[in-house]
Amino acid sequence: MSHQIIQPEGWAPAKGYANGVLSADGHLFVGGQIGWTAEQKFECHDFIGQMKQALQNIREVVEAAGGTPEDITRLTWYVTDKKEYLAAQKDVGRAYREVMGKHFPAMAMVVVAGLVEDEAKLEIEADAVIAR
Repeated sequence: MSHQIIQPEGWAPAKGYANGVLSADGHLFVGGQIGWTAEQKFECHDFIGQMKQALQNIREVVEAAGGTPEDITRLTWYVTDKKEYLAAQKDVGRAYREVMGKHFPAMAMVVVAGLVEDEAKLEIEADAVIAR
């Protein structure tokens, strides 16, 4: 098999998608993560709380594949409310560093009309390269 499905231990099963796919050459593709817990429950209903949880989810997928946040090469953010994001910019930076440290990969941010999970305020995809 040329790739491995990555599912962090204790997480509720992903239905119809994979949380992570690791290729034989160490490229990790992390499916879009939202601000819910491993049990797929929203504990936070504000932008910063959901952002931290989504980033923590990405970190857990990367670590389950044997990597670290420093292995992340790209983040693509999908946010539902541009004004809410802009109003929280100072807190965004602080919260980001709490979860990811001072590692800043290539990033893009896209404003979207909505996400599949109605409670989700953002979704973040990640790519990483993990030394094999």
